[in-house]
Amino acid sequence: MRFFTFKLSALLFIAATFLFSCSNKTEQFETEPISDYVILVPGKYITYRLDSLVFTNFGRNTEIHKYQEKHVIDAQINDGLGRPSYRVFRYLSDSTASTPWVPNGSYFITPLADQLEVIDDNKRVIKLHLPIKEGFSWKGNRFLPTNPYDYISVNNSYDDGMADWDFYYDVFEPTFNYKNKTYTDIWTVEAADESFNVPVVNVDGYGSRVRSVDKYSKNIGLVYREYELWEYQPNTGQPGGPFKTGFGLTMWMVDHN
Repeated sequence: MRFFTFKLSALLFIAATFLFSCSNKTEQFETEPISDYVILVPGKYITYRLDSLVFTNFGRNTEIHKYQEKHVIDAQINDGLGRPSYRVFRYLSDSTASTPWVPNGSYFITPLADQLEVIDDNKRVIKLHLPIKEGFSWKGNRFLPTNPYDYISVNNSYDDGMADWDFYYDVFEPTFNYKNKTYTDIWTVEAADESFNVPVVNVDGYGSRVRSVDKYSKNIGLVYREYELWEYQPNTGQPGGPFKTGFGLTMWMVDHN
């Protein structure tokens, strides 16, 4: 009987040890590397069709200006913080790329151990972050100043709270179609999607649109972007009448190497 009791106790001890060790194991998630979705090789380029939303005539007119924009990775250099980065040159042509490419500024892409930052027009944004999985979120704009677009119009409200935006990975898409273009193996980064009185139906009321979404294709890079920050002011009883201020753009990949 004592041998049986000892044997039973030993079995219970082994079982308890096994259960304890299992409960303390950390789940290991195998994430794809960011380098699969942003190809940082000098000479790599992506060409986009670009629709630029602008408000002219003191905000009374709404226009869409159409271009093609080519992004070319130039070389690996250090960014403003002294970190190894890649400089990217932009070139602009008309919507059919039938006119000569004209330089249109540059920006930096900085790959880090667990995230990828883009510094453009002195705005530092964390575009991608590990792990790449549905629902994972991060504060992509946390390095932005308060009201980063005050230089467009000081009293705007569409850029309020941008530093608190929650970037997150939406559902993985095997394919994504836009403007008769099909892209494969897509991760979407959502950041903002808010509208008020858009389209403007109540002309006597305030309206605004805030939208930010990027789509990345495996082994290619960014293939789609929608970015809108604008507001409508009724300006009731004031000279000039209602107006809009802000900007917007939609861009999608049409070529790459």
